[in-house]
Amino acid sequence: MGSDPDNNDWCGPTSEIVNRVYPDVRIRNEGTIVLFTPITPRAKRWISANVQPNAQWFGNALVVQHRYAARLAAAMRSAGLVLS
Repeated sequence: MGSDPDNNDWCGPTSEIVNRVYPDVRIRNEGTIVLFTPITPRAKRWISANVQPNAQWFGNALVVQHRYAARLAAAMRSAGLVLS
C-alpha cells in the first residue's frame, strides 16, 4: 500500500475518493422512451424548475421521448448536473 500513486485498489489514495464524481441523474434508454431518474436533491430541483409540470413520470423517473432526450441531457449538463 503506502504512497504508491499507481495503487488503484479500494484503499488507494484518499484524493481519489474525494475527487470521485457521483451522478445527479441516471439516464436509461428503454427502447421507445428514455428515462431520466433524478438521484440528488439538486437534480430534482432542476427538473422541477425546468420541466413542464404535466410531464410524464414512471415511478421516480421522468419519461422522455427520444427526440427530446438529447436536448434535455445537454441542458442538464449545461446546468452542471452529472449524468450517467
